[in-house]
This record gives sequence, structure tokens and C-alpha cells, in this order.
Amino acid sequence: MPNKQNIHNRLNLKEKRQDLRNHLTPAEAFLWTHLKSKKLKGRKFNRQHSIGNYIVDFYCASEKLIIELDGEVHNNPIAEEYDKHRTEYLNQLGYQVLRFENKMVFDYLDSVLKEIKDSFKDV
Repeated sequence: MPNKQNIHNRLNLKEKRQDLRNHLTPAEAFLWTHLKSKKLKGRKFNRQHSIGNYIVDFYCASEKLIIELDGEVHNNPIAEEYDKHRTEYLNQLGYQVLRFENKMVFDYLDSVLKEIKDSFKDV
């Protein structure tokens, strides 16, 4: 089991997190408009939050929920294996990871938001 001490927003990843926040993908920027400012059932989400050595797209601390958006770069065996290990690590720490393809966010936003809301503990 990974150590839970000091795993959030480690200083060595600060510049990378800031860079990712300043250069969101179109899908991340679109979904962020629906998650920010507690718009989704009053839950606070952070974007580009690091846990351990991984930077996750969106993180809701109160739900221990991580949302990842996957583009074309994730559609190869190496990236799929990396994502699998990353998800296993985060699951071991007690986080739930939801993954959506970028296209889903644009084409089926209502379904994406419903799946996120359905994962909340007090639905």
C-alpha cells in the first residue's frame, strides 16, 4: 500500500501542474466549466491536482473522486498500460477513478455529468 503522507500537490510537480492548468485541452476546458465553482451538486473540484507522482485532470476531495479525460494519445498499448498502473495506484489509496474519452465530453455531456453525480456518496 503506498504511503498516504504528503502525497497531495508535491512541490516538485508545482510547475508542471501550473503549466497543465494554463494549457487545458479543449475537452478539459469544456468539462471544467461544468465542474468549477461547485456547480455540480455543490462539490468542489480541483483541476490538475497531483497525488503521489501523478497529476490527475480533476479531483474532488470530499468524494475521493478523480476524473480523467483521455484523448488519442491514450489509444496505444504503452499509454494503456501506464494508465492501468496509475489507476491501480490511485485505487489502492482509496480513490475512485472515472475515465472518459474527450469525444464523450463533447457529444454526451449530460451522460458524463450524470455518471459523475451517480458516483457521489449521497446521490
